[in-house]
Amino acid sequence: MTSQKKDIKKNVKERYAQAALSSQGCCLTSSCGSLTTIEDLGKKLGYTPDQLSIGLGEANLGLGCGNPITMAGLQPGEVVLDLGSGAGFDAFLVAKEVGLEGRVIGVDMTPEMLAKARENARNNNYSNVEFRLGEIENLPVDDCSMDVVISNCVINLSPDKHSVYKEILRVLKPGGRVIISDILRSGEFPESIKNDPAAYTA
Repeated sequence: MTSQKKDIKKNVKERYAQAALSSQGCCLTSSCGSLTTIEDLGKKLGYTPDQLSIGLGEANLGLGCGNPITMAGLQPGEVVLDLGSGAGFDAFLVAKEVGLEGRVIGVDMTPEMLAKARENARNNNYSNVEFRLGEIENLPVDDCSMDVVISNCVINLSPDKHSVYKEILRVLKPGGRVIISDILRSGEFPESIKNDPAAYTA
């Protein structure tokens, strides 16, 4: 891995560790227009009032950019992988959809986020959710073991997206589904942004 990619990963990890420790998402620490609460942001991203009111403590930090669950067509008993699971909000919503006969694995590279997610799982008695430390470019998940892979505004943070997609393909069962909510650019970035590791988390 190049030094630039290492710098990007380091900055992303530090930024999300800070978000976990402060329990405040990125949007609410910068400019969000008229959005003033995480609930406001969640409604704008397509979460239902029921999803936003399930009371998961500090699981919803407002770090997503959409709601991949609405398009996932989740079924009871499915095994789902959440890439960059953060404090666990989407993983917990998925757990309700797949039921106790299903399972959710969240992977995150930030120990502070994992600690928060695991605490939220304990406090809310989620027995079908597991959180693992790992990077989305090298998933700590068996081959052909997932029915569904979801990701909410995480793949854009990776400096090696090719490896991320290779890993998704590796862990999916034949006929598995991938649902991604993310940020896309509509034009070319100036070199000053391309070469600024901090821009990945701005």
